[in-house]
Amino acid sequence: MSTMPKTLPKRSEVASEHQWKLTDLFADQESWDNVYDEVKGQLKKFEEFRGKLSDEESIGACFRFEDEVSLKLEQLYVYTHLYHDQDTANPTYQALTQKGRKLLVEAGEAMSFITPEILSLDDAQLDQLIEAESLKDYRFTLQEMKREKAHVLTQAEEALLAQVGNLAQAPQNIFGMLNNADLKFPNIKDENGNEVELTHGSYIQFLENPNVEVRRQAFQTIYATYAKLKNTIGASLTANVNKNIFYARARKYPSVLEMKLYGDNIPVSVYDNLLDAIHESLPILHRYMRLRKKLMGVDELHMYDLFAPLVEEFKMDITYDEAKKIVAEGLQPLGEDYLKVLDDSFKSGWIDVYENEGKRTGAYSSGAYGVHPYVLLNHKDNLNSMFTLAHEMGHALHSYYSDENQKYRDAQYTIFLAEVASTTNEALLMDYLLKKATDNKEKMYLLTYYADQFRTTVFRQTMFAEFEKIVHARTEAGESLTPQDLSNIYYDLNVQYHGPDMVVDRDIEMEWARIPHFYNSFYVYKYATGFSAATSFSKQILDEGAPAVERYLGFLKSGGSDFSINILKQAGVDMSSPEPVREAMSVFEALIEQMEQLAN
Repeated sequence: MSTMPKTLPKRSEVASEHQWKLTDLFADQESWDNVYDEVKGQLKKFEEFRGKLSDEESIGACFRFEDEVSLKLEQLYVYTHLYHDQDTANPTYQALTQKGRKLLVEAGEAMSFITPEILSLDDAQLDQLIEAESLKDYRFTLQEMKREKAHVLTQAEEALLAQVGNLAQAPQNIFGMLNNADLKFPNIKDENGNEVELTHGSYIQFLENPNVEVRRQAFQTIYATYAKLKNTIGASLTANVNKNIFYARARKYPSVLEMKLYGDNIPVSVYDNLLDAIHESLPILHRYMRLRKKLMGVDELHMYDLFAPLVEEFKMDITYDEAKKIVAEGLQPLGEDYLKVLDDSFKSGWIDVYENEGKRTGAYSSGAYGVHPYVLLNHKDNLNSMFTLAHEMGHALHSYYSDENQKYRDAQYTIFLAEVASTTNEALLMDYLLKKATDNKEKMYLLTYYADQFRTTVFRQTMFAEFEKIVHARTEAGESLTPQDLSNIYYDLNVQYHGPDMVVDRDIEMEWARIPHFYNSFYVYKYATGFSAATSFSKQILDEGAPAVERYLGFLKSGGSDFSINILKQAGVDMSSPEPVREAMSVFEALIEQMEQLAN
């Protein structure tokens, strides 16, 4: 039976076993205050290192001190943000979060001289430092600094670029205000003819409505609203592209794409391989569209039909306790050690389970080195929440293994790797559920759920990535793109991706105007590469067993101790080749085949 209450409880009414244990970070407010005061005092000490960072002894001492202060800062900040998120209306923790953030900014300023001062040394001196035995714990840090050197400017130029920072936020801020605050959509009619409000939040729910009229109205209304603002939003997106080009040229990168990939040391070939591998796999997506059309029993499949249910809603009521049990069973292929940590995490106050008044929405994993990770959930008793639990525990155990096996500096893994462990867990859970399913309706429900993840996470995000690449390349080549040019590029990509069995409604040409990720340029490809790497890992784990598990745990333990591509390669997934994407596509194709058999 479902355990969810009818009205949201206050934070004080939540059972302690469903709350995370923040006392593992700080015993009480007084302990937090003491460490805060201590760090505040320590920040002044950084001045003692200024002007002296030229030999291995002083650099080693500075790095060790930086680690000590940074670790405390991390614990201070994480404590306040977790407290704030469990009850965002609590004024004490609103104030404390502000205090924590301010301290982070002050610390950033106090430490800001370290990298430029070390980079003022010549390459021969830097090479000596990289090889120095006394600095072996900081070898990767120093290698990274040296790699960045070509793109670090003089102190005066860096100071000037820092001042431009606030201006650089403008395109994103303007779009955010327009999209979140000013933009209002007209009402539409629901399946009973009642007027209902169309919002960002309700849009996808309307697209999931079994009634085609409701879906069509929501779709046409939202894009007609964006179309009225296409000149303004076009100007903000173009400004963002021009800002990127400014920074790429100022920092001497050949292109914006190379600048954006440089931080994670990802070769441009990884981006191009993703696009190429997805292009060659488009026939599989087209086959899925054909199947969708057949299952829905329609003469024409429209863009607004992509989220419509393919099977009558198959209800899966899964309580939190059942979800924990099923997730643990689904992750059995990962071996005893992994399952033991997972079991401990369920019992030791890592997780904040249910929604309460004022609690932040969504789900995430967060934490500070030296203390176990924390997971925020807003659990509902359904399939989606069970997958969310598996996903977030993937993040949490990745952090746990990284922290246990790496020193502070090397434990933090990159965003490029961040979604791999979480999605591997989901893939293993899905495999387990599909093998266990006896009812055809349940099987079809699960297959649809999984196939749509491929469609939205791999194909859709790659299409976004291709749109960004085209828009930047054409602007870098000196073209001025009008809002209609942006719409044409976007429309043509939709036609190419969705294939001949899809009626690509003209309204979709405005979708570029509502994607906030386009203001965090060249980021979305990581969803597709992460999902592909995870699908490849789960396939190897299920096919090979122990040797693949060993490699995978090695990946989890590596943290950020090497470049992302190297860490994955050592674990058996080579993202510098298109193979992992092709492997993911073979899994997708197998899903479609199973769905086709069930449909006949």
